[in-house]
Amino acid sequence: MDHTPSDDQLFPAPDKGYSGVTTSFRSELDARRHEKVGDDWAGGVAPQYGVAPRIRIGRNKWFNLLWLIPIGVVLLIIGVAVAKGLREIPSVQDFMTTYPGQSKLPDGAPVGFPAWLGWQHFLNAFLMIFIIRSGVTILADHPRLYLTRHSTPGKDWFRMQKPVPADPLYTAKNDSLTLPDGVGLPGRRHSIGLARWWHLGIDTLWLANGIIFFVLIFTTGQWMRLVPFSWDVIPNAISVAIQYLSLDWPLETGWVNYNSLQLIAYFITVFIAAPLALITGLGMSPALSTRFRRISSVFSIQVARSFHFAVLCWFVVFIIMHVTLVLTTGALRNLNHMFASRDDESWVGFWIFALSLAVMIVAWVAATPLTYRYPRKVQKVGYALIGPAQRLFEHLDAKPGQYSEKDISPYFWHNGAYPADDEFEKLRADNFASYRLRINGLVENPVELDLAQLRSLAHHEQITQHFCIQGWSGIAKWGGVSMSTILDLVKPDPKAKWVIFYSYAPGPDGGLYYDAHPIEQMSYPLTMLAYEMNDEDLSFGHGAPLRLRNEVQLGFKMVKWIKGVEFVEHFSEVGAGHGGYNNDHEFFGYRQSI
Repeated sequence: MDHTPSDDQLFPAPDKGYSGVTTSFRSELDARRHEKVGDDWAGGVAPQYGVAPRIRIGRNKWFNLLWLIPIGVVLLIIGVAVAKGLREIPSVQDFMTTYPGQSKLPDGAPVGFPAWLGWQHFLNAFLMIFIIRSGVTILADHPRLYLTRHSTPGKDWFRMQKPVPADPLYTAKNDSLTLPDGVGLPGRRHSIGLARWWHLGIDTLWLANGIIFFVLIFTTGQWMRLVPFSWDVIPNAISVAIQYLSLDWPLETGWVNYNSLQLIAYFITVFIAAPLALITGLGMSPALSTRFRRISSVFSIQVARSFHFAVLCWFVVFIIMHVTLVLTTGALRNLNHMFASRDDESWVGFWIFALSLAVMIVAWVAATPLTYRYPRKVQKVGYALIGPAQRLFEHLDAKPGQYSEKDISPYFWHNGAYPADDEFEKLRADNFASYRLRINGLVENPVELDLAQLRSLAHHEQITQHFCIQGWSGIAKWGGVSMSTILDLVKPDPKAKWVIFYSYAPGPDGGLYYDAHPIEQMSYPLTMLAYEMNDEDLSFGHGAPLRLRNEVQLGFKMVKWIKGVEFVEHFSEVGAGHGGYNNDHEFFGYRQSI
């Protein structure tokens, strides 16, 4: 919503030469080319390991999930004893005779496993290694989950971190965790930029493999072996569960027909969990969420994030249970089914499995050190894989009006390194009376604007949702100047394709924080320079006196404490040339619409 003041006449500041309006802030950037991950990562941020995963019970109680291990062992022992006792009861014996464990397949269902299914099985397992490990690293960057759109401390239902301290300037980056290198991908604290390249890039391969899988199972009829066709699958599954728990296991006949418990597990994995992984992943995209407002108004980013985590847990549990039962219910025959497309007890399938397992182990061990040694290659390959989809999504312009004041979050996380040099402290001490925003570069009319001049421009306000790359979100009302108004004022040269926003804040490795945005996004209705937040002057912690809002991008691109704006032909000529401070130093992407 825009309000035009009675007097919006604005005059550009005169050219003051080297120290004035036409001078770039590029000399204050760190232009080093960072090509490896070393001990100085993220400014030498210290490791932080948090607490054991736990979930909320009631209002204030937390349950340590590590207790599930001894509890699970006790329940398993009890389950075995109960199942053995049940099998002695005549009525249960009759039930198991009526429902031995398998549902009837439809006529024409295929028998056996084609060779392509073995390759699909290996590729899925191989790709899931990297998806799960990088997903855990992404979770560790904001180690809390919520079921509301807001990420309010104390309202999380899951956490791997201590409660948020009372410090009002505690940041989301302070909250991030370190993981062992053999668990996370990578494990370093706040290595989410690299983890996302792994996660999104491998997701693309996994999705392509899944599409091929779906095409093949429906063209070959294998889908009939994965879908329950009658309700008797439920009593048959109960019968199988009793047989497993009693340690008198059912006859393994997977070559012809899965037992009902397997069938249900495979159906959930293939037709529910896998599609839900894709849908919930897209639900965390700022571009998609602000475009498909009707869906995202109900299915919020935090709900999507929680369900995405639940899907990850399902896959982990499924893999553990699946591998355990494969190896304990006739390993040679089962491995031949899947890896050699034969129904016998030869060692062919075992050796193929052993070779595939060796490949997965080598990849597992090598992934993190190779990422630390060649992060730019990881970034390049990741972008080559996910880039086409990302470029498609970033052109989904957001529309205003999705949220109202009742949707404003009670808490909005702080983030980033705070500016603390003498220049900024003097500005802050006089309430930014001497603040000047410098806008220059490839423009016809370079200007320096103080806050009074900025406020005299047409006032723009919007209530929008913030998507942090770390995973937290929040809704706020922003007031300030639309970037389209700034474009009209400075009149960019047609050669200008990118807009650089410079901050007073330093990056953790030194030099000013900055970020690049494509110029076409500057004319989007929800791109603005904000000097107000929730009808009050922007606070220091949230970027005073001026910050950027570009609602089709992730939060790290919303530069705070803005010092200057420069229009350039390409960002490669600025800083280290990768499109922003986090891009230069921590291998983020210069376009992050998903």
